[in-house]
Amino acid sequence: MKQLSRKIEKDGGGSIRLMPEHSEDMWHVFNLLAEGDHISSVSFRKVQKSNNPTGSSVTQRVKIKVTLIIENIAFDSIASKIRISGKNTVENRHIKLGQYHTIELAENRPFTLSKSCWDAIYLERVKMATDVAQSAELAAIVMQQGLAHLLLITPYMTITKTRIEVPIPRKRTGSSTRHDKGVTKFFETILDAIIQSVDFDIVKCCIIASPGFFKDDFAEWMFAEALKKDISKISGNKDKFLLCHSSSGHKQALNEVLQDPLVVAKLENTKATDEVRILDRFLRLLNTDPDRAYYGYGHVTKANELNAIDTLLVTDDLFRSADIKSRRQYVNLVESVKENSGNVAIFSVLHVSGEQLRELTGCAAILRFPLPDLDHDDESDSNDEDEQKSD
Repeated sequence: MKQLSRKIEKDGGGSIRLMPEHSEDMWHVFNLLAEGDHISSVSFRKVQKSNNPTGSSVTQRVKIKVTLIIENIAFDSIASKIRISGKNTVENRHIKLGQYHTIELAENRPFTLSKSCWDAIYLERVKMATDVAQSAELAAIVMQQGLAHLLLITPYMTITKTRIEVPIPRKRTGSSTRHDKGVTKFFETILDAIIQSVDFDIVKCCIIASPGFFKDDFAEWMFAEALKKDISKISGNKDKFLLCHSSSGHKQALNEVLQDPLVVAKLENTKATDEVRILDRFLRLLNTDPDRAYYGYGHVTKANELNAIDTLLVTDDLFRSADIKSRRQYVNLVESVKENSGNVAIFSVLHVSGEQLRELTGCAAILRFPLPDLDHDDESDSNDEDEQKSD
């Protein structure tokens, strides 16, 4: 998705203009919309025009720009379209002020969304949707002597982040100094590109491919350099690098790389999302160490007050609640867990893992340490309430 413009004030209010480009973008848009927001987009409306010579009228479909205050939102995941209905807030020649109208959002149709408060969850969703690197779980460097391409592979496209060309002099009999300097400069340029362009918090696998043993020479040099200069981004993610063969350092060589059996096996692992693994860990703890696994807003909030949450699990539908107070509670919870150095995983209810979590109230937590007294505290609170009522 493209972010075309953005204007947000210090109080959090403002507008962002976006254009969805793929079907998955429509899911992000659906999660951004809320009742009471204002949305502006191009729409169509049937209007009647009189035919002067005959006195009859004809119906025409005209293109108009309309701004609505959102009242109803309907998402068609199969057609990848969103229908939004509400009252018109900007009068024009075809729609009166306060008149109802419907806007249909679709791919490649820009719109402007205005909110009274763009909170952290909304802004994180915009970042996730508009930054192509956020969805790239695979990076690849295809190389040959003097030429390399650093690529990010998303579910929809291959993005060329960097094309690297460095002249490498040929080896001469009795002296290889100029050649070695050229190779080192080439390797340094590739390493700088990896550090700058690859987010290893998202990328699950980084492929290095070349003809012959050139990839092996680079990998050996890179890991030695990372150790020498304490480049944790490389040394700490050594297990994510995968070496394989390619016929050249051109971008087109990526097709053959992705057909390599080792790469295919590695990509199978990237399809198992982090959320699935996190939920599996939570369910196992619930059975084996229940004092470190709690669900329900009350229990999770109490655990957070004790700075006990290692990982918070929440479903995205909790942030689409029409109850502003309820939504704000979960936004505050997410922000608080992050401030306490905890991890947050937001589950889509369109996935099986999200459905499972929703059956457990949609809010759960894996704790850093056991809290056996949380359930007991609930019982004490309940008993106190009963005693107060009896008094």
